[in-house]
Amino acid sequence: MRLFRILLHLLQGALIGLGAVLPGISGGVLSVVFGVYRPLMELLSDPARRWRTHLRMLSPYLLGYVLGFMGVANLLAFFLEKYPAPSICLFVGLIAGMLPSLWREAGQCGRGRGSLASMALAMGFIFALLIGLRTASVSITPGFVWYVFCGLCLALSIIAPGMSFSTLLMPLGLYTPFVDGIGHLDPVVLIPAGIGSVATIICLSRAVNSLFERHYSLAFHAITGIVIAATIMTVPFESFTVSATSCLINVFFLAAGAFTASVLDVLNGRVPVERASTGRSC
Repeated sequence: MRLFRILLHLLQGALIGLGAVLPGISGGVLSVVFGVYRPLMELLSDPARRWRTHLRMLSPYLLGYVLGFMGVANLLAFFLEKYPAPSICLFVGLIAGMLPSLWREAGQCGRGRGSLASMALAMGFIFALLIGLRTASVSITPGFVWYVFCGLCLALSIIAPGMSFSTLLMPLGLYTPFVDGIGHLDPVVLIPAGIGSVATIICLSRAVNSLFERHYSLAFHAITGIVIAATIMTVPFESFTVSATSCLINVFFLAAGAFTASVLDVLNGRVPVERASTGRSC
C-alpha cells in the first residue's frame, strides 16, 4: 500500500510538471486539485521549520515534477505540436474532473457571501488578464534580464494557481527559447531563471501561506475562481468547429481526462495520505 501511494504521488507530480511546461496548462492548478498546493506553500514559506514534516510527504511529488518537466514533457510536447487540441482537451478534462474535490476543499471552513465574492472577483481578473495577453502581440529578444523574468513567471505559475507561465511568455516570444534552454540544461537560461524563481518564491510564498492561515475560505475560493477561469480560457473552442471528427475527438479526450481525474480522486480518498498540519484556523 505504501509503494502504491508513492507511485500515485509520483504520477501526480509528473502531471504537475507536465502542466507547468505545456502551453495553456498551469502546474499550480494541478497542484491545487491534487491537494499539494497548501503543504508546498507551507514548506516554501518556512523551509527551516517545515522540512521535517513536509519534505518526506512532498518528495514523491517533487521527484515526479522534475521527471515530468524535464523528461516526459519533451515527448508530450511533440504530441502538443502535432495534435494540440486533443492534448489540451485531455488536460482540461483532467482539471475539470477534479473541480468537485477542489470545491469541497474550499468549503472546509464554510462558504459565505465573502467567499463567493472573492471567487467571482478572481475569475473576472483572470479572464481579463488572459484575454488581454491573447490580444497582445509583442516580440522581444531574450537575454539575461528576460530569462530572470521567465523564472519569475515559472515560480508565479506555482505560487498563483491558474497563472500558466507559458500563457505569460508565449505572447512575448519567450516561451520557446526558455523551454529549449531548460531542456538542454543551458546555463545561459538556467542561471537567470533560477535567480528569478528563487527570488519570487522567497518574496511571495510566505505571504501566500499567511493568507491561507488567516483567511482560508476567502483565499481558497479565490483560487477556485482562478482555476475555473483559467480552465475555460484553455479550452480550444475553435478546434471544435473545424469538423465533426475533430469535435468528437476533442470530446473524447475531454471525457478521458475527466474520467482519469475521477479515478485519481477516488484513489486519493481510499489511499491513506500523510498530511502535514496546515496551520489554518476556521
